Formats: sequence, C-alpha cells, structure tokens
Amino acid sequence: MLQILSLLQSGYYATEGAARYDAATTGMFLLIIAIGILGYAVQARLQHVFKKYSEIPFPGGLTGAEVAEKMLRENNVHNVRITHVGGMLTDHFNPQTMTVNLSDAVYSSRSVAAAAVACHECGHAIQHAQGYAPLALRSQLVPIVQFSSRMATFVVIIGLVILATTQNELLCWIGIGMIGVSALFSIITLPVEYNASQRALAWLQSSRTLEGRQLTQAREALSWAARTYLVTALSAVASLLYYILIILGGRRD
Repeated sequence: MLQILSLLQSGYYATEGAARYDAATTGMFLLIIAIGILGYAVQARLQHVFKKYSEIPFPGGLTGAEVAEKMLRENNVHNVRITHVGGMLTDHFNPQTMTVNLSDAVYSSRSVAAAAVACHECGHAIQHAQGYAPLALRSQLVPIVQFSSRMATFVVIIGLVILATTQNELLCWIGIGMIGVSALFSIITLPVEYNASQRALAWLQSSRTLEGRQLTQAREALSWAARTYLVTALSAVASLLYYILIILGGRRD
C-alpha cells in the first residue's frame, strides 16, 4: 500500500511548495522501514528469551494455569476463568468472556516463562476488576479500530485520487482520522501492557512465587514483550505522519 501511495504522490507533486515535502515524506518512509526491521529484531529476541526461560523449571512446580489461578485468587478476582488456546504467544485476557486464555507453551508448562506470561495476563484481569482507566478506554476503542484498520488505507488512496483531480482533501482527512484512531489505540495500549507487567512482577515478588534469579528472568521476558508494543506504537505514529505529509505535499499552490 505504501508503494501505491508513493506512485500517487509522485503523480501530482508538481509545484515547488509541494516538492519541499518530498524529502520529508521519503525520510518518513525510510523511518517506517527501519521501525519494521527493529520490530522484527525485537520479536525475534522475545521468542529467543521466551524459549530460553521456558526451559528453566518453575521453583514451585506449578503450571502456568495454576500460577494464574493463584494470582487471581490472592487478588480477590473470582469471576475469571483460566482457559487454553492454541498457538504460540497467543495469550490474552478477554473481558467479554471474562477469561484468561493461555497458549500451548504457557497453560501446562512448569517454567519461569510460563509463570511470567500467565501472571501478565492476570494483570489485565485485575486491571479490569479495578476499573483501570486505560484498559477501559482501549476496550471501548476496539470495535472502532477493527473497522478503521481495515478501511483507512483504501479511504486515503481514494482520497488522494480525488485530491489529485479536484483538490478536495475531505476524504483524505477522513482516512487520516481513521489511521489516527489506530495510532491512538497503539499508544493507549502501552500503559495497559506495562502496568500489567508491573502488577505481575509485584505479585510474583510479594507472594515469593519467584525470587532472586528467577524473578530477574521473568522481568527480562516481560520487558521484551512490552517492547513489541512500543515498536508497534512507534510504527503507527510514523505511518500517521507519513500519510499526513503525502496529503500536505499533494496541495498545489
């Protein structure tokens, strides 16, 4: 899609005023590529760390599911079920079904990595129970983001075609607004994820479920997981700026 936008952009960058945005747009495009490479590296590191600590036995001998149940129980959350889902690192909390869904490598695993991930997802359940504002806001944005993320790029492309012929920017900015919602969602996700990890580590430490070296290992695993969300947010903001520069550059004096 970015290549298509670049072709549309080059087709009507005809004025000196628009040309000044060309270098900025190219730079932003390269930044998006760099962030994509960074994201790949962070994801690879996360998988390496998870695999490494999946081989380290959990000191208490509990499975990921059992650790999750213990954390919820000790935080007075009794209306959330622990369930199993397929896949790798597909763990998530679903507020609609009130379930903490743990993946193959976490649900029945008796490892430090499994305990860390299970507790992180329970951190989301505790956020929900305590009315954590960023989580509530993110949940409200989910249906909007599901629609806008599918349609935004197409709206922008059609808007650029109209802009090139009629100078009407309205549809372009509607598309930008839709992309902006997705970027906002990614930004709001950051405190939600970091806070869930903080809750997980605080409980693991205070309950003495993990101590010493194992606690440090759990912290490292959750830190790399959090960085994937940071890269996603950076990519979303960079993409938003890229599209804005294309529209501004498409104006004719």
